[in-house]
Amino acid sequence: MIRNRPVRRAIGVVLVVAGGLFMWFAPDSRAGLTLLVLGVALELVGIALEHRSDEP
Repeated sequence: MIRNRPVRRAIGVVLVVAGGLFMWFAPDSRAGLTLLVLGVALELVGIALEHRSDEP
């Protein structure tokens, strides 16, 4: 795992923003459902990375 706190936090922010964009631009189709699921997964990974950056 990434031990450098600022790098881990920056990656977490990028993943959260990318996940939000995927969810925002997901069309109403099967491909859109795939983008929505991928967006949620990216958000969860980004939040987990940011949450771990709070640990000492």
